[in-house]
Amino acid sequence: MTGIDVPALSAPAVALVTGGSSGIGRATAARLAALGSAVVVGYNSRRAQAEAVVEGLHGTGHTALRIAIDEPASIAAAAAAVTERYGRLDALVNCGGATTPVPAADLDGLTDDIFDRTVTINLRGPFATIRAFRPLLERGSGAVIVNISSIAARTGLGSSLAYLAAKAGLDALTIALAKVLAPRIRVFSVSPAGVDTDFVAGRTREQLQKTAERLPLAHITTPDDVARAVVACIVDLTSSTGIVVPVDEGRHL
Repeated sequence: MTGIDVPALSAPAVALVTGGSSGIGRATAARLAALGSAVVVGYNSRRAQAEAVVEGLHGTGHTALRIAIDEPASIAAAAAAVTERYGRLDALVNCGGATTPVPAADLDGLTDDIFDRTVTINLRGPFATIRAFRPLLERGSGAVIVNISSIAARTGLGSSLAYLAAKAGLDALTIALAKVLAPRIRVFSVSPAGVDTDFVAGRTREQLQKTAERLPLAHITTPDDVARAVVACIVDLTSSTGIVVPVDEGRHL
């Protein structure tokens, strides 16, 4: 029987994960480091937590770096710092985000300030980060951008109308940028739902469990479930770009 030659999959030499101090970002950083990447763990205010993540990563060359994705000066400074230290970037994972829960029917409760803040962090922020790091990604090898979206963009059910609208915009941006940045940079959205983190204030594990029981796969999505999908986009899906990958236990069905 003749064996099949399977080429070895290569990890990105340098990867940046915004929102890397906890949850999906932390799990993604761990997965990338385990593959051999030097990981930049981006954080906003939780410096000690980000540094603890770096200390726990496999391998060497990692660093924690403040990247406030709603502050243009912070993004520019981060891009300069990565340029100085690494001179390249092979993978950018836009995991930083935030939400203010407001019931969908409470239109008055969704104030302009909440709406604008939500869109700034979850849509403008990832775009501004991509814009700043594009030159470094174009120096990279097989460069990839992965935007962490939400299945709320597809179902119309989420922590707020502003949040699901921002994530829908992020998915649209993913598709558009996949065309604009090709062939040098691939672009994906990974779209989870109900991940077992503290991202949504006041949401309990019991609530997640009740929701999971109604889903086709009857499983609570973990941060590592999402991280594995991110890594698959970066490492395995080398002939794909501009797609949205649900990680939602079949919730979209």
